[in-house]
Amino acid sequence: MIDLSSDEALVLLDWLYRFNEREHPSLFQDQAEQRVLWDLECVLEKLSVEIFKPDYEGLVAKAREKVRDKE
Repeated sequence: MIDLSSDEALVLLDWLYRFNEREHPSLFQDQAEQRVLWDLECVLEKLSVEIFKPDYEGLVAKAREKVRDKE
């Protein structure tokens, strides 16, 4: 079980979506590694209501601010 805040989950979901849209054959030793990332993206999508909101990009930006290390 992974315990993530809603902000962490949204940041991770956004990154996984962008990462999974690209071809990265040299990053994986086995296709199973890629499958795990696809599956994780699907799990997070099922839990997220933010992806359907018109201000999604703004919500991601706010989540990144909350998750980012303080300077």
